[in-house]
Amino acid sequence: MQKWQKVLLAPFCAGFIFSFAVGVALEGEVKAGTLYGDMMHVTQDMLNRADGDANNFLHTNGNYEQTRYYPSSQINTGNVKNLRPAWIFQTEIVESLETTPIVVNGVMYVTTSFNHIHALDARTGEELWHYKHKMGPITTYCCGPNNRGVAVYRDKVYMGTLDSKLVALDARTGRLIWEVGIGDPELGYSETMAPTAVNGKILIGTNGGEYGIRGFVKAYDADSGRLLWTFNSIPKNSVGVWATHDATGRNMHRDIKAEKKALKKLGDPYKTLGGGVWQNPAVDLDTNRIYFVVGNPSPDLDGSIRPGDNLYTNSLVSVDLDTGKYKCHFQYIAHDVWDLDAVSPPILIDVKDKKGKTVPGVLHGGKTGHVYVHNRRDCSLIRFSEAMVPQEDMWVLPTKEGRRMLPGANGGVEWSPMTTNVDLGLVYAINLHQPMTYHVESTPYPGGKLWLGGAFKVIPSEEQWGNVTAVDYNTGKIRWKVKTPQPMIGGIMATAGGLTFAGEGNGQFKAYDSATGNVLWNFQAGAGVNAPPSSYTVDGKQYIVVGAGGNVQLNYKRGNNIIAFTLAD
Repeated sequence: MQKWQKVLLAPFCAGFIFSFAVGVALEGEVKAGTLYGDMMHVTQDMLNRADGDANNFLHTNGNYEQTRYYPSSQINTGNVKNLRPAWIFQTEIVESLETTPIVVNGVMYVTTSFNHIHALDARTGEELWHYKHKMGPITTYCCGPNNRGVAVYRDKVYMGTLDSKLVALDARTGRLIWEVGIGDPELGYSETMAPTAVNGKILIGTNGGEYGIRGFVKAYDADSGRLLWTFNSIPKNSVGVWATHDATGRNMHRDIKAEKKALKKLGDPYKTLGGGVWQNPAVDLDTNRIYFVVGNPSPDLDGSIRPGDNLYTNSLVSVDLDTGKYKCHFQYIAHDVWDLDAVSPPILIDVKDKKGKTVPGVLHGGKTGHVYVHNRRDCSLIRFSEAMVPQEDMWVLPTKEGRRMLPGANGGVEWSPMTTNVDLGLVYAINLHQPMTYHVESTPYPGGKLWLGGAFKVIPSEEQWGNVTAVDYNTGKIRWKVKTPQPMIGGIMATAGGLTFAGEGNGQFKAYDSATGNVLWNFQAGAGVNAPPSSYTVDGKQYIVVGAGGNVQLNYKRGNNIIAFTLAD
């Protein structure tokens, strides 16, 4: 029997053998693996049931709802102090590491910057295969050569690439099966997000909002790579309703008269308006709809040459899963000139509406520092949370000399995915406080080159920091907040053990008490822990795994470690 077959078959058998020997406490965790069909393939049923799968971690954010909640309590508030490294795997690339480890029945898939994939034995960290994407001659990307992970479906592994391709690999060998172009890298398109696999489709958005692209979400056939549909995140009529206030009701000081005059002269700028989709869509299987957020307009800081609301930038959007047809949207900031775009992936969860009735909801953590709570039916806003970071002089307009406004362009909640604990009624976010000034300088479309329309500059004399914050999503009140010495970026995960895990740019990886915010455990990883953690259970033992490789955007210390932790024997 080949090594690969042993890795795949061992836990499948162990689920039957071990379950008779361990007692009631672990029975559900071990037997869970037997409920999801053929463990040699990732079936649609497995993906549908991922929220209750205490063995695997099958989605970038844990499940289609993107709750990042892992349903095992083997590691808990009482024993987390005994958490120790089980193994460390070093990737070939020493560079910004933002991957979410995906685990399928004892096999782990991780990605690195510049589009490498490593398949590992999740018990030992031993490498099973290594794929290196052959990059095209043109790669244009914002914010580092990152990759945030893979999608798994049936017998294939899928990844988006910096040169804007979607690749499908044989899950057993890493052999390339097919490759298709997503966008033209010469125009500024690139991919850092992980794809999403659902019902025979592979969903993926695009980067490039800083390069004058027209953003989109696309669906491809999982077997052949054939394009099924495209939803353009910038409609042909991007003008909108000339909104003067943001989602929280604050005046954004738009010069509507000047914008309407510019519209008559320039026309609708939809072809170069940006609107990248950086992170995974959430999937509502009951209604056959997906929900995602759209990033900033192009050029970033110069609104004079892009009149109108610039739909659907800075918005929550929902479309039909089978057709890509528009269902609803909600725009947080119309005509954004501060780069406070919507990036962190939305979460599907039941919430209380304004009358106290439980309704299907959507949560989104904004760079403004608010958690926004929506009605899933029509995308309407139910409430927004208390501010998790300082907000000062909102919304002052950028000038050539520079204007200070808080938050700075990096957040609040940057791309970092949030997590939830339904039993506590809490959503957890990691935040940045990085004071900046906003500078504007009008520049024409440069054709596939960086197009900021000015600059946002960090203020070196002001303190930078981050926090981990727990928000009651039914009231908007902050339940607890823990300050960190550096701005936080990367992601967070909650577990049934009453724990919430998050890492920091200084190398600290910590476990917090989900109810109180008390730090119960920490580990120094030696490089920035700026990747979202995962958890899995194999051979009856739960592991926590995270990448420690730093971050380009905030220049945190680079490394190349994938570290798995488990309880000391």
